[in-house]
Amino acid sequence: MRKRGNIFQNIDWFMILLYFMLVFVGWINIYAAVYNDEHQSILDMSQNYGKQMIWILTSVLLIFVIFLIEAKFYTTFSYPIYFTMIVVLIAVLLVGKEIAGSRSWFQIGGFSIQPAEFAKFATALALAKYLSRIDIDIVKLKTKLIAGFFIFLPATLILLQHDTGSAMVFVAFALVLFREGLSGSLLVLGLVLAVLFILALLINKFILIAVLVVLVALVYYFNKGLRKRYMIIIGLFLMATAYIFSVDFAFENILEPHQKNRVEVLIGKKTDIHGAGYNVHQSKIAIGSGGFNGKGFLKGTQTKFDFVPEQSTDFIFCTIGEEWGFVGTFVLILLFVTLLIRLIILAERQRSKFSRIYGYGVASIIFFHFAVNIGMTIGLFPVIGIPLPFISYGGSSLWAFTILLFIFIKLDSVRMDLL
Repeated sequence: MRKRGNIFQNIDWFMILLYFMLVFVGWINIYAAVYNDEHQSILDMSQNYGKQMIWILTSVLLIFVIFLIEAKFYTTFSYPIYFTMIVVLIAVLLVGKEIAGSRSWFQIGGFSIQPAEFAKFATALALAKYLSRIDIDIVKLKTKLIAGFFIFLPATLILLQHDTGSAMVFVAFALVLFREGLSGSLLVLGLVLAVLFILALLINKFILIAVLVVLVALVYYFNKGLRKRYMIIIGLFLMATAYIFSVDFAFENILEPHQKNRVEVLIGKKTDIHGAGYNVHQSKIAIGSGGFNGKGFLKGTQTKFDFVPEQSTDFIFCTIGEEWGFVGTFVLILLFVTLLIRLIILAERQRSKFSRIYGYGVASIIFFHFAVNIGMTIGLFPVIGIPLPFISYGGSSLWAFTILLFIFIKLDSVRMDLL
């Protein structure tokens, strides 16, 4: 057993190095994104980069606090932390401040806190606590339903705040469930539903159903083993038909108007480079203009003249692409990939099931943010407004990702003591 006073023993310093490298890259590019002739001081607290410095310094304090707390605190109080965050998510619905159409912020002086960001690590803890129980079997329906409850309760509350992007992040926890033994057929089902959703928006629904009829007939004809299960085939066909006709209702009533426009632009249903597609269009120009080496630090014209909205937050990647070029974006992606691989390696070496599941939760959330944020800046995903971890401006995001990551680093450092 380690001495209590030695809080840095067995810490994975490589992971910490990756963290600070990403945070530094984020800070200098936030500076570049808002730099102009009037605001040049790197310590100007009226600008995003000055405020981000405060968030970075306070994040370092958070790291020390996380290391000071015994690791068993996180296993013991996983459920209380989770349900506390549920109460906070309900509270923000009632008394929160509305920003950009989302009632998901608490205003504290000149700073805003977004509870949805912190709900992610709380959900990761609760899910790890539940799935690490001895009597749990992921194959059982009861286990799936309870695990789904832990995931979709905060996601639903966040969706009620009109923050669809943050709510979608919770889908990433499906990767944790698959690691713990959930059937891959559900992943295939999810992909099929996503494809049907897009096709239902693009193609006349009766034509799409006719295509399904032909596919079902071909499967029935060539696969003799399925002929005895014709009732199942008919049932699946009827459910697919109902799903196709429900797409329009879901599209019109769940998504916000600006989100609907962005989806239609993404799938090519409409072209609107001056409206819904403006951000992505300008982002592509900025990234493409960077070429191989980039235009140089503080020399990005798209960045300097504010052609891309939200360039220090959701679209920070295009600042890196313009000023640092292919080389800079490659290095950034390499840092993230290295971080994710390291997370998986550390998660797999855990002797505590709780720590392993939590580690996969951390990797899943970071991967979702990383892939979707970069994807939406280059037009591969619709713009859903989620930050690039450790890079985008925002105190809530930086604090939440710092807590998420360093709880796992703490658990990894005492993996022998958690048995």
